[in-house]
Amino acid sequence: MVLRIHSIHLILGFKAWNKEGLRFMSEVAVEKRNQRFHYGWLVVAAGCLCIFACLGLGRFAIGMLLPAMGKSLGLTYSQMGLISTFNFFGYLLAVLVSGRMQALLGARKLIFLALLIISISAALIGLAKGILSITLLYTITGIGSGAANVPMMGLVASWFTSRLRGRAAGFVVIGSGFAILLSGYIIPLLNGLRVEGWRLSWFCLGGTVFIIALICWFVLRDKPQDIGLEKVGKQQVLVENGLPPVFRPLNKKAILHCGAIYFIFGFTYVIYATFIVTVLVNEYGFTEKVAGTFWSWVGLLSLASGPVFGTLSDRLGRRAGLMIVFSIQTLSYLLVGLQLQGVALALSIGCFGIVAWSIPSIMIALVGDLVGSQNTVRVFGSITFVFGLGQISGPYLAGLMAEKTGNFSTSFLMAACMTILAVFISSRLKVPTAHNT
Repeated sequence: MVLRIHSIHLILGFKAWNKEGLRFMSEVAVEKRNQRFHYGWLVVAAGCLCIFACLGLGRFAIGMLLPAMGKSLGLTYSQMGLISTFNFFGYLLAVLVSGRMQALLGARKLIFLALLIISISAALIGLAKGILSITLLYTITGIGSGAANVPMMGLVASWFTSRLRGRAAGFVVIGSGFAILLSGYIIPLLNGLRVEGWRLSWFCLGGTVFIIALICWFVLRDKPQDIGLEKVGKQQVLVENGLPPVFRPLNKKAILHCGAIYFIFGFTYVIYATFIVTVLVNEYGFTEKVAGTFWSWVGLLSLASGPVFGTLSDRLGRRAGLMIVFSIQTLSYLLVGLQLQGVALALSIGCFGIVAWSIPSIMIALVGDLVGSQNTVRVFGSITFVFGLGQISGPYLAGLMAEKTGNFSTSFLMAACMTILAVFISSRLKVPTAHNT
């Protein structure tokens, strides 16, 4: 009888042990799975789609659409530049209030609403009849672009520690590259389907952005704590004068320094992005389809730009990363500005492509390093405002210079001089040192 009772206890104990053991092993499996994959990388994937929509389609696709729109509506170079400039003006307006709007709505809601604005305004451009209506609607598109881009980049600092921040931001910004890659092939096809096919292109852009808005709504979260997680990566404290970001006052001089660097990037890259297809068609004699293929190569090469140079800045430092990228951009602008053809033209497109989205990924990581994730959106919004000033002035000034000279050579040489200045300014940048914790 005693033996039977002991046997029953042994069996029950084994079952209890087995149940606890299974539960423990299940918990270990979940922990290992969480170590292998973090929800933050889903945020990065949705962020990539967001940038694909708000910048890639909302802004950079205009370079492929301008030649057909200009021919259909009889636009001059300065009017083309004006359309782009007002888009950046709208972007600038959004940047001014993005921090306050995010505090009110949260990043997820703000991004969703901003993408809806882009979707609707892009579709309405397809119905526009003249320069005034297109300019107004494209200004609204710019507002949506700024209202989506700034909080999306801010989410990188909220979800990733400094050790992985540059890499994560790099994967987010390559969304623009995917948009360029696809628009270079698809837009010429849509444009050729019917008379004024560029209108069909705008309808398709609007529909695509709407789908992405829904995806972002379902995937994005404002911070990892919302779903019981911590930031991705081993925590790193960036120390300046013995103080981590959360305890030290904002360094206004460093923020202004970052703003100057970002201004030059905005001023120069947008000249290339806005007018390179026009240059290829009107000055080099390529067909729109061939020029679109060149533009698609920019998009293809740019897919590596953010991750490669963002990771490089994680390892070599933000200063070195910025200097390398601006040096490569200088070569790209010089080759077009000097009106070189053949291999030189291909090299220019290649140089622009491989570093196309590097600066934003480095800048968001740099700002996070300087001010901490709790201040990143506000400070990044401030320097993006200065960046927007560069985007406003760049295409308009380039368009005016092209009208006076008859080509864009001087405009691209001006861009090269500006990026040389950016190399020097970046070399003077003071960044905090990192310590693992």
